[in-house]
This record gives sequence, structure tokens and C-alpha cells, in this order.
Amino acid sequence: MTSTTQMNPSGLPLGNVPDIATSGDAIPGLRASPVRVAVVQFDPQVGVENLERNARAVHERLVAAVENQAKLIVLPELATTGYCFTGREEAYAHAEPVPGGGTVQGWIAFAAKHDVYIVGCLVEQDGLQLFDTAVLVGPDGYIGRYRKTHLWNNEKLWFTPGDEGYPVFETKIGRIGLLVCWDIWFPEAPRILAQLGADIICTPTNWVWTPPPLYDASGTCMAAYLTITAAHANNVLIAAADRVGQERGSGFMGNSLIAGTNGWPVGRIAGPDEDTILYADVDLTAARSAPIWTPLNDLHRDRRTDLYDPLLGYRGGKALAR
Repeated sequence: MTSTTQMNPSGLPLGNVPDIATSGDAIPGLRASPVRVAVVQFDPQVGVENLERNARAVHERLVAAVENQAKLIVLPELATTGYCFTGREEAYAHAEPVPGGGTVQGWIAFAAKHDVYIVGCLVEQDGLQLFDTAVLVGPDGYIGRYRKTHLWNNEKLWFTPGDEGYPVFETKIGRIGLLVCWDIWFPEAPRILAQLGADIICTPTNWVWTPPPLYDASGTCMAAYLTITAAHANNVLIAAADRVGQERGSGFMGNSLIAGTNGWPVGRIAGPDEDTILYADVDLTAARSAPIWTPLNDLHRDRRTDLYDPLLGYRGGKALAR
């Protein structure tokens, strides 16, 4: 990780901290909810023999993020279990209830001790069903979960598609929406979360190698561009935490990033093989500003809700004012 001296909005030095960038404010000069966001990128490995190693690796990175004053920390998809299960039996062997299982309870304890918010992702068991589930915990405990609604490849052989819709969670730092990995290919999902009032969408991912080219000349993969596009088109912050490495013949893309409300990455995009944590200082409420592009164009006003309803037919919640 590189280290640079940064300045906070008041002009006081923050000291030497790694990979930290800043984004704009909803109202110039005013940060209603200043939050340092961290996205974690590392190489977990599947197998019950690796569960302890993965949990230790996650804990070490949570500690590092806290030491660098992160307030909202996003982990990769299935960060404690790995991804490439051989079948249903192995998937069950990695599963836990939510929120009662040991992994989520550990995140709850950590968040309370360090006054932070954590977005993690694990294999959830609910009766006989398994879900690829992102959870949000904070200083006051468990906040909520999101069960991945779009399943990729072999996931369909052991996971049940998410059945609880697209929740947006009110917190003391702002409204947080959750997606997982393949979801970002479906523009309806981030659009619905943005219209539900999300200030930031946190996305644990395992962007797997797909048919080439894997990256363009800049070293950026398609999934990163889709994240940038979703942030731009919806005027919403998106924090995407991907994994790296290879597992049972599958490779993973890296390219974790934090996209600002204008879509552009806040700071840099992580490399394909880096074990790193990226940070960004943002105003979490910046998504509530009016995205006016020209004197005649306002992104949300220009939506043709006479032709399609504001939530694209979604009935899981009501559109909140932004």
C-alpha cells in the first residue's frame, strides 16, 4: 500500500495514510455526513480447513481499516468462506445462520468495539435453503441483510435466489443499500436502490474471470466500468470490494473501487492482484444533491415516469426523497 499525506476538509493534516481520496460535498463547503469508506481486497480460499485462516485475514484487515479511521468497511463476497464449492454438501459445510452465526456475531462485536459499520458477505443457511447474503452491522448491532437476487453460474446449484427484495437501511451515517457481485450487471438493481433513497450502495463481489479480454489497456475490467456507470446513471456512491487470486481453476479480477456520485472513481481502482485496502473520504449525503447536467437537464426530473413508474414495478418499498 502506498502512503500519502492527506488534508481533511478543515485543512488539518490527517497524517500518513494509505490510498485515501476525497469526493465532493452535497453542498459545497458542507459535509453533512463525512465518512471514510474502506473497501478490502484480498485472497480468501474455499474449504473448511481454510475457515480459520480466512477469519483471521478478515480480522486483520478490519483492524487495519479502523487504524486508518475508516467508518464504513466493505468486505469481498464470501470473504470468510471462499467461493468455488464442489457441490451442495460443501456449501452447507460453510454455511451459518444470519444473524445468529459466529461470523456475523463476530462482526457485530467488532463494530460495537470500534464504532464502525461493516458490510460482510457469507453463506447463509435458513432451514434447508442457502443464500449468498450480504449483511450490515454497526455500532448498535445487527442492522439487516440482503440476499443476492441474481445468481452466477454454479451458484444456481446450491444457492436460492434472494427473496427479500432490495432493502435500504437507515443508519446514523446515512442510507445504505446492498448488492452482491453479478447484481451490478442488471441496471434495475442499482436504479431501484437509488430511487429507494440509498446514499451509498455497498457491493461485496467475487468478479470471476470471464471470456477475454479480461481488462482493457488501462488494466480495468468490465465489472469496474459497470460499477462506474451505475454510480453515474443514478447519482449514487458505490463501494465495490472484490477479491483476488485463484481458486480451484477460477481466477478473480480485483479492481475494487469506490465510485463517486458522478461515477468517476474516488481515488484509484485497485490492481488485478493487489492485497490492499482502498479508502475514500466522502460526504455520504452527496447523493441527495440534484444532478443537474445542463440548465435543461436534471437526471431524476428527466425520468419518464409517465412511461414507467419510479421504481420500475418494484413493490418492496417506497421511493424516498433525495
